[in-house]
This record gives sequence, C-alpha cells and structure tokens, in this order.
Amino acid sequence: MIRLYKIGFVLWCCVSAVGALAQTATLKSPDGRITFQWWTTEGQLYFGVTKAGVPVIEKSPLVFSVDGDVLTAGCGASAPQSYKVNETYAIRGVHSQAVNNANGMKMKVQSVSGKEFTVEARAYNDGIAFRLFFAGKPGVKRVPDEQTTFVIPAGSWMWYHDMYAHYEGLHQRKEITGVANGEWAAPPVTIELPERKGYACITEAALKNYAGMSLQADGRCGLVTRLGHSQPAGYPFAHDYSLEEAVRLSVPAAVEGDILTPWRSVIVADDLNTLVNTDLITNLSPAPDKTLFPDGVHTDWVKPGRSVWCWMDGGERTPEGMKEFSRLAGKLGFEYNTVDAFWYKWTDEQIKDLVDYSAKFGVKIWLWRHGRDVRDPQKRKELFDRCQRLGVVGLKLDAFSHESKEFIDLYQACLKEAAEHKLMLNIHGSNKPTGELRTWPNEMSREGVHGLEYGKHQFEWTRHNVTLPFTRFVAGAGDYTPVVFGERRLETSWCHQIATALVFNSSVIFFGAHPQSILDNPAADLFRTMPAEWDETIVLPHSEIGEIAAFARRKGDTWYLAVLNGKQERTLQFPLSFLNDGWYEGTVYKDRPGDGASIKKERVFCRKTDSLTGTMRSGGGYVVLFTLMKK
Repeated sequence: MIRLYKIGFVLWCCVSAVGALAQTATLKSPDGRITFQWWTTEGQLYFGVTKAGVPVIEKSPLVFSVDGDVLTAGCGASAPQSYKVNETYAIRGVHSQAVNNANGMKMKVQSVSGKEFTVEARAYNDGIAFRLFFAGKPGVKRVPDEQTTFVIPAGSWMWYHDMYAHYEGLHQRKEITGVANGEWAAPPVTIELPERKGYACITEAALKNYAGMSLQADGRCGLVTRLGHSQPAGYPFAHDYSLEEAVRLSVPAAVEGDILTPWRSVIVADDLNTLVNTDLITNLSPAPDKTLFPDGVHTDWVKPGRSVWCWMDGGERTPEGMKEFSRLAGKLGFEYNTVDAFWYKWTDEQIKDLVDYSAKFGVKIWLWRHGRDVRDPQKRKELFDRCQRLGVVGLKLDAFSHESKEFIDLYQACLKEAAEHKLMLNIHGSNKPTGELRTWPNEMSREGVHGLEYGKHQFEWTRHNVTLPFTRFVAGAGDYTPVVFGERRLETSWCHQIATALVFNSSVIFFGAHPQSILDNPAADLFRTMPAEWDETIVLPHSEIGEIAAFARRKGDTWYLAVLNGKQERTLQFPLSFLNDGWYEGTVYKDRPGDGASIKKERVFCRKTDSLTGTMRSGGGYVVLFTLMKK
C-alpha cells in the first residue's frame, strides 16, 4: 500500500543564486543513509546520490525531451509531495521474500515552453530510482527521448560490456576516467566506488510501452542514456546489422497517449552480499495481475525446475531421441525437456505422443521457437493455442535481439498472451531483465547474457563466470545454459561447471550437458536435489568481482556452498556460520589438482561452529551439499 503525505522527509528549498532561482529537493532512504537530491539551477534539472556522505552519483544533468522540445531545461518545480511504500511479497531468485520499503516524492515541473511533467523519485536502503510522467491525449503520438547522464565519481572502477550481439558481450574492468568517449555500456553496469567504499549498479526497471535504455560514455566520467530506437525498414531482426548501423539508421519511437518512462535505477550497496540480494528492480515493478496469477509467483501452473536440452551437447533430434531425453530427465528427477527447432516438421500427433510419454517419467515439454514466428498476433495466437492444446507447458522464444519500443511491446504481448494460455516463457536473444519476474511470474528466465552456448569460442570463461554474479545477474534471472563436462568447458573444471548451476539464477535451469553425461558424473546425486529457486542467499566475504564468487544458499533446511574460482589457484577456509543449529552431513565436491575433468568426493559431519577448507585449481570450483541430520 502506497500512502501519500504532505509533509515528512522531503526537504524543499528555494534560494537566489546569481540572479536565477535555484531549487533543491532532498529525499532520504528509510535508514537515513542514502540521500537523493534534485537541483534546478538556472532552469536545468540535475540529480545526485550519496551514501553516508560518500558520493555515488555526482551532480548529473537530467535531460528529457518530447518531440524534440527539451523539457528539463529552463524549467521550474513546485513543492514535492511525499509518500511511503511499505510491503512484502513472495519472489523467486536469490530469496523467497522481498521487502519493499521506500520513501518517495512526486514533483510537478514546468518547462520554459509551458509544458508540464512530473518527476517521481524513491529512496530505498539499497538504492534510488526516478522516472518522469508526461500527460498525453488518447490517439495522439509523441516522441520521447532522453540524454540523462550518470556522472560516476573519479577513482571508481566499472565493469561493463559493449553490447556485442545486443546483450551478449564480455565484461571488461576499467577505471572510469579510462572509459573513452563513445564507448557503449549495456546495463546493468556495476561500479566499485573509490577506496572500496561500496558498490553501485545502474540499470532500469518497469520497462513497458517505451524503448529500452543503454548507456554511452562521454569521456568525462559520465554515462549517457540512449534509447533503443525503431528498426530500419527492411531489417527484420537486429542481429542482421551492427550496433553502429542501428544507431545510424534508426528513428525515435513514438508513444501514444501518456508517456511514463521506466525507473532509472541505481542500486547502492556496502558489499557484494547487499548487491546480490537487492530487491530494488522487482520493488519498482508492478505486482502481477491477480486474474492471470491468482497466487503470484506461486500460481499453480508456474513451476520452477530443471530442464534437459539437446542442442549443445548432442542427442538424436527425432521424436524417439527426445523420448530418450525425457526418460533420462526422469532418472535425474528433472521436471522438463526442452525440444529445439527440429520439432517444426512434427505433426500434432507426434508432439502429443512425446508429451504423454514424457509424463510417465514426471517430465513436461518445452518447445523452442524463433522470434519472427510470434511477431504477427494471429500466428502467435495459433502457436500458443497449439501448445496449450497439446499439453506443452513452456516456450523458449529466440532471436528478439532488440529493445526498441516495438520489441518491448512484443515482449509484453508474448508474456500476457502466454499467461492467458498458462504457458511459461524463456526469452532468448533478449535485453536485460527489468523486473518482469514480478510482473510476469511466467517468465522463468531470459538470456541477455554471454552464456555457455559460446563455448567453442576460444576466450577465457573463468574470469567471465566470476564476474557475472555481480554484474548481469544482479538485474535478474539469466539463461546461461550452465554445465557441460566435455571440451566446451575449455579451461574450467567439472566443479566449476557444477557451481555455475548453483550460483547463476534461473527459475528453470536449462542444462547444456547431455543428461547421460550428468548421470555418469560423480556429482549425479547433487543434480537430483539441486533447486532452481532459493529461500536465502549469502555472498561470502571471500568474493571479489572477477576473482572469486562464493555463495551459501538455502532451500528449506538444506544448504549449498558453491564457489566459482578465478584464474589464481587458492586455498580458502569457509566458516560455516551460515548453517542453522544442529548437525549436518556434508557431501563435498572438489577439484583434483592434476585433472579438471574429475571430482574428488568426500563426506563430512559439521556444525555452524566449524569451518571447511577448500583448495581450488585455476578455473576450478568447490561445492558442498549440507543436509540437516534428524535427531
């Protein structure tokens, strides 16, 4: 419940400055540590963010235009109206319960041309967000654009990728003053503040009826907002042309009626545990439609789980081959089998036969489909009708590869209409998540990540994998297609591969490995118990972006310790203080020093007062399953 208050925690000042009116508004987080400030100086709108007095975002210009008219220059603001948000809700991912507690304000602003718009801001204990509203008229289209800049404190380090293949680039780490003018950065962009005084992560939330946001460096410590524009005529999919061509040929996208921007969001965290456990993006997103999702993320047909998939590691691509995959999935205790594009030529009878056969082993069917086949509303309806009629439970929709408004509208239409057919979705070739997990609980995963499908490319998987948990996965679930035990793993060990499935979030884990290779692995029993959603996550202090990711995760009474090691061989001691009271039986899976394609398995008995020592090779890993012993 959001409640409005006329007075409270918003400080509003008007002072004379060099003959012009300067206005400021200050908003503090519920714990008082994060401060979000607005300025209008000589009519230009600015914002800035601090935490405990430490700059997070320096004074930055907010630039918003409609039909080429810049509304945030030469403007004046009225006194803000304040409100509070305080709620909890069920969620999937790093934990099962989200806390939505914020102070907010709304402020009417009038441009020099007489146009009025509203700025809304919220301050949370783990970040800030703001958005703009411009009232329109039904049937009238206007063209919004933004060049808002996020000015990063000098001395900060930034992890970002250049939007290769839309959102499938490889992160690099640079000091902010070394990021050149014109370089692209795909949100979420993670920043370590100077002198290790915490972290920030810039992204967006509640993206709907609007173009997606990317960022471009200005060469002066600033990251400038760039909107995804409409595609050039004659180019059906964005991957058919380069980013430079897209920018050169694109045109702004018009919005009919009211214009409401997504939330421009900055996660602010003291440490990596707070960064990973943020609820900011889902807090800013609308709750699900009760008519479609009567029990939210726990609606009965929305089922997290694990899936086999034949595309990456072999398998007979026939109805009989997929029956065998379903049989093997059943032996693993997996819930799903995802069938790739070769099903296109199958008859309804063949698909239904696979669905019915798989059900004997407790396995349900997902189907892959190219994005071009769902752009037309009638074709989309026919596909969804067919899947529902035949008992298919999910679709993996691929090759969207764009975040123009037209494609954002397509994402939303697919999610809504799939929900009406009780179908789950995994969207590939996608942009970053922006809170769809809350609004559309049937979105079980999306790509927007450089995943294991790129395994044949000779690059360094190790550093990439120990960077992702603190960059891309901060924004939400990602289909990395984890785990392979053959050559595609390159320099990583089997333990490293297993740990990716436990560290990377996806409400359905679509495994890359052939199911027989999982059954043959010494860790087969671990895969049989592995959950796809968590009640609690603790990022251990050993973690460092690009070096090591050490996670303790709980599902019910069972704990998992999963560690992704970087390039340096290391031995670490892990205190087990995260465990609950009582004795646990621990099954340890660790690297063998001389062979990455093997696992040393041990059994231990331990309590929360104990510690375990893990020795990991370069590109290695360390995994422990803790089962609470009954009295």
